[in-house]
Amino acid sequence: MSLLTVEGLTVEFGGARAVRGVSFGVGKGECLAIVGESGSGKSVTARSLVGLSGGRVTAEKLQFGGEDLRGLPERAWRRIRGRRIGFVLQDALQALDPLRTVGREVAEPLVVHRTVPRRRIPDRVRRLLEDAGIPDPEHRAGQYPHQLSGGLRQRALIASALAAEPELVVADEPTTALDVGTAAQVLDLLAGLRDRGTGVILISHDLSVVARLADRIAVMKDGALVEQGPAEQVLTAPRAPYTRMLLDAVPSGYAEPVEVGEPVLEARSVSKRYDGRTVVDGVSFQLRAGESLGLVGGSGSGKTTLARIALGLVEPDAGTVLLDGEPWSGLPERRRRPRRARIQPVPQDPYGAFDPRYTVGRLLDEALRLSDETATAGELLRQVGLTGELLDRRPRDLSGGQRQRVAIARALALRPAVLVCDEPTSALDVSVQAGILALLDRLQRERGLALLFISHDLAVVRKVTQRVVELADGKVVAAGPTRDWRGGRETVPEPHGT
Repeated sequence: MSLLTVEGLTVEFGGARAVRGVSFGVGKGECLAIVGESGSGKSVTARSLVGLSGGRVTAEKLQFGGEDLRGLPERAWRRIRGRRIGFVLQDALQALDPLRTVGREVAEPLVVHRTVPRRRIPDRVRRLLEDAGIPDPEHRAGQYPHQLSGGLRQRALIASALAAEPELVVADEPTTALDVGTAAQVLDLLAGLRDRGTGVILISHDLSVVARLADRIAVMKDGALVEQGPAEQVLTAPRAPYTRMLLDAVPSGYAEPVEVGEPVLEARSVSKRYDGRTVVDGVSFQLRAGESLGLVGGSGSGKTTLARIALGLVEPDAGTVLLDGEPWSGLPERRRRPRRARIQPVPQDPYGAFDPRYTVGRLLDEALRLSDETATAGELLRQVGLTGELLDRRPRDLSGGQRQRVAIARALALRPAVLVCDEPTSALDVSVQAGILALLDRLQRERGLALLFISHDLAVVRKVTQRVVELADGKVVAAGPTRDWRGGRETVPEPHGT
């Protein structure tokens, strides 16, 4: 029996239709995945199911558990939201109140909906955190969101959404930017809910996530459904060209061998401690001109700290870093500054790295003034597959893929020997991600660049890198050719039939 029935759902913002005539249903103990790229309307659809779309919502039918949801006042939505329909947002750090402890956050639905006596709330909170896979739940309940890792915050948010035992859970991109191990734990938690009879709607652009959990898949593009059916059929025999494009864009296979030169970046027994805890423990690696080295590991494994040490932004407590065979760590900044152009970062979030007041042209000109690169800003844009008409735009006026290409162009302006790419595609749609990966591969081969590529996406690592170093608890647990590597203790779920 259908738990939720949606027919002809339309959501408008100022006359513009973000969702157009969408229809689907979800039964008890069933997972429906709604997939599509940014702007497809999937998140607006999800928010309309809990009265949070912010637009004008109309539908031929919008029924949940026999109740008509059309035209409900906010007071009625508060009775349903959290109690009967749980909602899990993508960014737990923004969704959780920074001024409340995790325990109080999880307890709020219990207090508001009065599902358990007050004296039993602390025990219920502890059980919810424990069931969500959070270790030492009594201690964590007293901490604030900023004191938890990304994975723990996401699980705390799920615990809060499940506190009142809702009949339906709507999860909007719950695993984006999580490492593979943590994402697998979150998916296992959602799978357990489904198996116990809870309806689940999973919003995602990641088809490997969808393949692992969904019973049925609905594919959205430009606010409308282009395909809907059983998960295996959609993933192995898609009917819509757009669905086939999404599947084709999923990284597969291995990077081709390359001719490599002399070592350009080397770490020798590097260690770093913070607050009495060792976050990088005796790590060594060597990166040669023209090759790509993958740096992988779960949250807290030390990979980002190691990248910052490689960039000369953090000093190791022990060990040495060499750039072009000469000391790079342990130097005063005045001696390091003339060589900084040799190693450049490509950030995960270019929007946060750019001055929002600058145009693209000014961002690139600023970098060109610091180098001997003879290309113009417009020529740099063309090298990364963009046109000169973007020169007068500001970062906010660019798409995520365009911003990432501008970040790469800005790094290239300094003629680096090494690019340190820290999760450069984690927040991008699969088709945009495919374009960025192809661009990095082309630049690597044309310029002989060396790439230190940090990612939690094992499929991307296999596609991009020739060698890999895997970290866990700050130590190297696996290293060698990517083709021989099986992901150490973690595995990546593969889409059906791929």
